[in-house]
Amino acid sequence: MRHVDAANAVPPPPDLHEVQFDGLPGPTSFHGGLSLGNIASQVNAGVPANPHGAARQCLAKMRAVMELGVVQAVLPPLSRPDLSALRRLGFTGSDSEVIAQAAVAEPQLLRHACSSAFMWTANCATVIPSRDSRDGRCQLVTANLAAMPHRALESQPRANMLRHIFSDSQRFVVHDPLPTYATLGDEGAANHHRAVGSSGVCHLIVHGRSAANTPEELPQRFAARHTLEASRAVARIAGAINIVHARQNPTAIDAGAFHNDVVMVGSHDRILIHARALVDQQQVLEQLTALTGPLRIAVIDEHELTLEQAVRSYLFNSQLLRTTDGVVLVAPADSAEGPARAVINRLQSEGFINRSVFINLRESMMGGGGPACLRLRVPLNERELSAISPGLVLTPDRLRQLEGWVDQHYRRELTLADLGDGRLLDEGRAALDELTRLIGLGSMYQFQGGTV
Repeated sequence: MRHVDAANAVPPPPDLHEVQFDGLPGPTSFHGGLSLGNIASQVNAGVPANPHGAARQCLAKMRAVMELGVVQAVLPPLSRPDLSALRRLGFTGSDSEVIAQAAVAEPQLLRHACSSAFMWTANCATVIPSRDSRDGRCQLVTANLAAMPHRALESQPRANMLRHIFSDSQRFVVHDPLPTYATLGDEGAANHHRAVGSSGVCHLIVHGRSAANTPEELPQRFAARHTLEASRAVARIAGAINIVHARQNPTAIDAGAFHNDVVMVGSHDRILIHARALVDQQQVLEQLTALTGPLRIAVIDEHELTLEQAVRSYLFNSQLLRTTDGVVLVAPADSAEGPARAVINRLQSEGFINRSVFINLRESMMGGGGPACLRLRVPLNERELSAISPGLVLTPDRLRQLEGWVDQHYRRELTLADLGDGRLLDEGRAALDELTRLIGLGSMYQFQGGTV
C-alpha cells in the first residue's frame, strides 16, 4: 500500500449531508446473466434467486448505514415486467397475453423487461450538488445506460421517478438521459467521484473509451461501457465546476471491473484506489490534489491485492462514510477474509479508516453489485433535504414498515421459468401500490396513472 497524500490534511466541516439513496430490488429479482463483462452476473446466470432475501439484505445494509448516523433514504423499484417495452416490440393483447407471448417467442427479451438491475442505483444518475453547479441548484443527469439493453430500459422511467422525487424546481434540476448512441454511453455515478480537500472541490469522471482511442488501447476481453464524450456532455449539462476526466485502465475492465467503482472508492478527502485502476493514474491524482489541496489517497498495489482478487472480493465497492465517530468502511462480507481483509486491517491501523462494517449482500453480489453499487450519493443542504418527500428518508419505524412490506410481497424463490408467470405482474403492482402509500409518493407509476 502506498500513500500519496498529506496524511494529516483535514478538510473544513461539510455543509452538505451526503444522503445515501439506496435502491431496492423488485419482486422479479432474478439471476439472468444479462451483463456481459460482469463476471459475477455471468457465473450465476440461471441460478434460482431469492427476491425476498435480496430485498431484506438491502434493507439490512440501509439499517447499518442509518445506525452510523448517516442520512439514509430509499429509491423505490421500477415497475416490472416492463409491459410498455414489450408492446413496443410487437407483443399484443392483454397484459398476461403479452407476457405469455414473450416467454415463448423471445425469452431473452422478457428477461430484459423483468430485470431488477435498477437496484444498483449508483448507475441511475450523476449528481452535482448545488454548491458545485453554476446555476446554484442540485443537478441530476440521468444515465442512459446504453451499453446493456436491460439497463437502457431503465433510463427514461428513472428520470421520471427522479423528477417525481426531486420536484422542487427551485432547488433541483433532473435532466433527461443523453441520446442512446454507442458513442454516448453514460453509466452514471458508478464512474463519478467528488473529492473535497482543504482548498477546493473537484469532480473526477472516469470513462472506458473515446472515439479517439485505437483498438490497441481498448480492452480486449470486455467492452468499455462509458465514453469520454458522454462524460464531457454530462459535465456541460450539469454546469459542474472543476472537472477531471480520466480513462479506466483497460486491464481492469478485462479483469471484470466493468465500472470504476469496482477498483476505486472516494469520499470527501479520502480515495482508496487499486494501482491499476486508471490510465496515467499518478498524473490524474496529481490533478485532483492541485484542485482540492492535499487528499488522503491509499493506493493498493498488485502484490497486496490483484485485480482478480479485487473483483472477487469487491473491496473497492465498499462505502466510505464520514460519521461522528470517524471514517467507516461499509464493506461486503466477501472482503472479510483473505488478502482483502489484510488490506482493510492495514487501512485501519494506518488511520485511513477508523473502523469497518461487513454486510451480507449475497443476492446482490451474485449479480455483481456490492454496497457502493446499491447507493446513489446525493449531497444536499438542509433546505434541499427538507424539499424531498420525508417518507423516503429512513427512520427505525419506517425501516420496520419496509421490512414487513417485503415479507408480505416478495417470493422466496424465483427461476427464469417463473418470469412467464402472469401472476408476477399482479404481485409486483400490488407491492408497488402499497409502497407508494407507505412512503407518501402518491400515484407515481403508470399503472396508477403516473409517469414512471
